[in-house]
Amino acid sequence: MNIGAIKNKKFIIAILLALFAALAAVVVLHTNVEADPAQERVKKIISVAVIIASAFFIVLKYDKIVTLPVEIWQNRRLIVKLALNDFKRRYAGSYMGVIWAFIQPLVTIALYYFVFGTIMAGARTSGSDVPFVLFLTCGMVPWFFFSEAVATGTTALLEYTYLVKKVVFKISVLPIIKVLAAFITHLFFIVLLMITAILCGYYPNIYWIQIIYYSACTFVLALAICYTTCSIIVFVRDLGQLIGVILQILVWATPIMWNINQLHNPLIISIIKINPVIYIVTGYRDAIYGGGWFFERFFSTVYFWVVCAILFGMGSIVYKRLKPHFADVL
Repeated sequence: MNIGAIKNKKFIIAILLALFAALAAVVVLHTNVEADPAQERVKKIISVAVIIASAFFIVLKYDKIVTLPVEIWQNRRLIVKLALNDFKRRYAGSYMGVIWAFIQPLVTIALYYFVFGTIMAGARTSGSDVPFVLFLTCGMVPWFFFSEAVATGTTALLEYTYLVKKVVFKISVLPIIKVLAAFITHLFFIVLLMITAILCGYYPNIYWIQIIYYSACTFVLALAICYTTCSIIVFVRDLGQLIGVILQILVWATPIMWNINQLHNPLIISIIKINPVIYIVTGYRDAIYGGGWFFERFFSTVYFWVVCAILFGMGSIVYKRLKPHFADVL
């Protein structure tokens, strides 16, 4: 790529980012002062400042930032093919085949519903008139996608050792293969979620289209994490066990089986909301029965994408620095 082309792309990116930052500023300026506390206004102004700062950083570091996305886009057909093969190969040799990909999550949902919806019926609540089975399913569906994507994406380089040792193969596509394979299973559970909502009396509406957006959020967050974890686990195999423990903690620390509105300590609520998965889980509920748009949660949306950008940037740096040593260690 010549210097002129790079400068032109930087100029286009700069214009697009400037327009986006201006749009964010308009949202702040048109905020209803009476309905919006001063503290929330400050948060939104800070969010706009972060967006503008991020725009400058992206323009300045454009060449380094786009390396991984460009490789992914150039190998998109190969990624889809390998992801489908990975999904099929995972259950090859078993009598029920890919059906096993759906049985375990379904049993998990049924078990949690039995425990929290029947045995502990008096100790739990969805925090509204929404049936608990729908409340639970809206939380479990994105969680299954996220946890499977992170767990399998972390071991992508270890599983495809023979490809890592090939000089001509773009190993940067391996983590996304695992995330995409997990997404295939996720599509089935989205259908299950919709059926559950209909059975509970919540019928399709315009807000349901946001499931596409929140699925993309889950995809990006999981992939951003995987580029760091899959690189480190090559040298520190204990990371695989640590990831399992962290996911086990997160499933309870995330308001999947309980409602965050039941908490009353502001400090605890603030600490829990650091977890970006909460944005996704809440988003699925807003899309299915909450009747709210993602851009109405302006600060949460900005926070989520800033976290994703930081994780993806960190993953890119770690991956690039460790990549030359992968073949030697494996």
